[in-house]
Amino acid sequence: MKKLLLILSLLFLGLVNAQTKVGTINTEFIMSQMPELESVDQEMKAYSKELDRDLRRKFEEYQELTQKYQEEEKDLNDVIKKFRQNEIADLEEEIQKMQENSQKKLRNRQEELLRPLYNKIGNALEVIVEEDNYTQVFTESSNLVFVHPDYDLTKKVMEMLDLPTDMLDE
Repeated sequence: MKKLLLILSLLFLGLVNAQTKVGTINTEFIMSQMPELESVDQEMKAYSKELDRDLRRKFEEYQELTQKYQEEEKDLNDVIKKFRQNEIADLEEEIQKMQENSQKKLRNRQEELLRPLYNKIGNALEVIVEEDNYTQVFTESSNLVFVHPDYDLTKKVMEMLDLPTDMLDE
C-alpha cells in the first residue's frame, strides 16, 4: 500500500512539474496576407454572381407569371384561377428555397476554398509547435487578455510561409 501511495505521489509531482508552453496565433491576419486569398475572393465573387443570376432568372419568371395572371384573371374560371395561384405560390416557395440554398452554397464554397489555406497555416504551425515544444496554442480571437509577444507564433508561421511580416513590426 505504501509503495502504491509513493508511486502515485511521484506521478503527481511529475505532472505538476511538467512544463507547459503556451503560444498564440492570429490565423485571420496570416490569412489576410496570403496571396492565394485574392483568387479565393475572385472565385467567391464569380460564384456569387452565378447564384444571383439564377435567382434573378427565377424571379423574372415569377414576375411574368404574376403579371400574366393579373391580366387574365377576370377571364379565367375558378379552376384555372386556383391552378395559376398554386403555380405562383409554388414559384414563390421555390424562390425562397433558392435564396436559402444560395447562402448555404456560398458558405460551403468559401469553406472549401479556404480549407487549403488553413491547412497550410496548420502545417507550418505544427512544425513550429514540434520544434519549440509548445503544449498549447490559442488563436488570438479566443478573448485572451494578455499574451507576451515572445509567445505569439504568428510571425514565425508567416516567415515559414514566406509571407511579409513588416506589418507585424509596426
